[in-house]
Amino acid sequence: YIGARTSIGRDTVIYPNVCIEGETEIGDGCTIRSGTRISNSRIGRNVEIRDNCVITEAEVGDNCAIGPFAHLRPLARLEEGAKVGNFVEMKKSVLGRNSKAHHLTYLGDATVGENSNIGAGTITCNYDGKNKHATEIGNNVKIGSDTMLVAPIKVGDGAVTGAGTVA
Repeated sequence: YIGARTSIGRDTVIYPNVCIEGETEIGDGCTIRSGTRISNSRIGRNVEIRDNCVITEAEVGDNCAIGPFAHLRPLARLEEGAKVGNFVEMKKSVLGRNSKAHHLTYLGDATVGENSNIGAGTITCNYDGKNKHATEIGNNVKIGSDTMLVAPIKVGDGAVTGAGTVA
């Protein structure tokens, strides 16, 4: 399904069983695989959206890769060259230029700088039962697998966490 208010750029390939709805803009040269739903979002040029992704009220820069099975919730933003993979969920977060969160990650109320890598199983613990708090991750950061970042927290440029860190 492709909604009437949707615009799709040249040379974009849309596979079967895709739903594109609302005021969605998709740039040139994209690939959108089966089972994906995109609503009220902006997708840049040369973006690959793999199978079974949900993208709602999000912004995706040029040359990004998403999925499979990724969920970009409202106010999620991928900057140019960013990648989110299997079972990654983002809400009200920015993944900086050329940064990666390849699998099993939750980024909520977070800002990730450029050229950073978020290890598998990492979550930003943004809710304390009463309020939401922000997580800031700098440039060139390596977050180890299974890390819990308890907000509010700031991880500086060039930092590295070990696997299983709680910070």
